[in-house]
Amino acid sequence: MNDENDKLKALMGAKRFDVEHALGMYALSFFHFPAKHLYDSDLLERLGERAQNAHIYLVGFVPRIDLVGARQDGRKLLVEFQRCRTALAVELPIPEGLELNYVGETWHFTDEEGNRFAPTEEQLMQAFTLQHGTPEFEVVYVGQAYGKDGSRSAIDRLRKHETLQKIALTGVPDGYRLELLLLEIEPATTMFTVLNPWAKDSSAGQDRIGQGLDKLFGTSEHERITLYEASLIRYFRPHYNTEFKNSFPSTHLKVLADCYDKDFAAVVAEICFDVPPFQLFSESAPVQQDIIVRHDLHNATDRKVFFSTE
Repeated sequence: MNDENDKLKALMGAKRFDVEHALGMYALSFFHFPAKHLYDSDLLERLGERAQNAHIYLVGFVPRIDLVGARQDGRKLLVEFQRCRTALAVELPIPEGLELNYVGETWHFTDEEGNRFAPTEEQLMQAFTLQHGTPEFEVVYVGQAYGKDGSRSAIDRLRKHETLQKIALTGVPDGYRLELLLLEIEPATTMFTVLNPWAKDSSAGQDRIGQGLDKLFGTSEHERITLYEASLIRYFRPHYNTEFKNSFPSTHLKVLADCYDKDFAAVVAEICFDVPPFQLFSESAPVQQDIIVRHDLHNATDRKVFFSTE
């Protein structure tokens, strides 16, 4: 225990300030659908307010999973799928009293009284995910609902989005479909604070606490969404993004001016859900189920406090 305390004291004793802050942002909820359904008014009507609350959208490629058929093996149901030209099966128990029957190309269960039953497509896909893992989503573009024209609806922006049209026209890889993952960002800013009793400089602790609180309560929704978007772009470096891809973070960016003015050490953006719809990755980022992106705002080692062992 003393060795661990000595290591911690040595690590934190090399840091500059006794109070350091990081601005935190995270996704509160999500929904997703194939891009081809973007013009499906019935779907968007069912989504209702959820669609209006989506602040960030990720455009990407996910493997096509096609239902091929089903067959009975004893008291087991084998549902056959094809994912990217690979045949996969889902094994499910058949309840007593039910038998598998076909009518044309469709199948269903029949009980002793002739009643018909069949699992829904959603139930089958849930079973597929449980047995074969969460699908992977290759992020090729990240955007936000706030447009330069003042629009705030991700759906409205995507319907006339030139980059989305370009991605669709350029071509989706064989065996994949173009998917949209929309995220609602927590409407209140989060702040991480480190209180370091071993820091080199403890002369301005009270002032630094005040600066942190000012930023915590003084960050606008637009600023928070833009910082979240920029953080994801810098992390994934999606193929079709240009802004923020290689320039975030920087003292030259207007969106970070207040963070530098309040001398924050880092910004953190998270995509973490109990039951995630996808595992996200890109050409530059490995496959991950939970995404926690940290960007240090200062290059100096003695300012790297959050999630760091330096």
